[in-house]
Amino acid sequence: MLERLRFPVLMILAAGLWPGWALAQDRIPEFRARFTQETDPLRRAQMMPRLGEAEFDEITRDVDGGKLPEALVVLKEYRDEIESCEKGLDKRNINAERHPKGYKQLEISLRESLRRLNGLLISFTGDDQKPFLEVRADLDELNRHLIRELFPNQADKETAPPN
Repeated sequence: MLERLRFPVLMILAAGLWPGWALAQDRIPEFRARFTQETDPLRRAQMMPRLGEAEFDEITRDVDGGKLPEALVVLKEYRDEIESCEKGLDKRNINAERHPKGYKQLEISLRESLRRLNGLLISFTGDDQKPFLEVRADLDELNRHLIRELFPNQADKETAPPN
């Protein structure tokens, strides 16, 4: 009895999830357009978790489909978006430790994206990894910068020589 119910239940669940995937893929241009039109660096940074998640869903689909060049293009776009947010926040000359809004969302998005990228890189060959690792190094440096902004006293302790 259970065996006969399992297949229809799985089909119903899969059908319910499929439109969500398509919807997320269709929303990337909309997210990017809103991101590009936004002039406030704080609001741009607050948009990055949703935009980054959608872009990494697209990157994962491209990698799974064997479309590594397309995945690399999206990854580079993501890096450029993070970098523009970071520069915009820095131009505001606000103490991120006291006023973390924007910095915090950007760092969380970046940390999650690095985690997802690391998971994807495991399946790549050495030659395929190289361009992705270069972008990953840029993202890692941006993440370190954001952490230094958010926790300047902790960053000083890390770089201080041991007694």
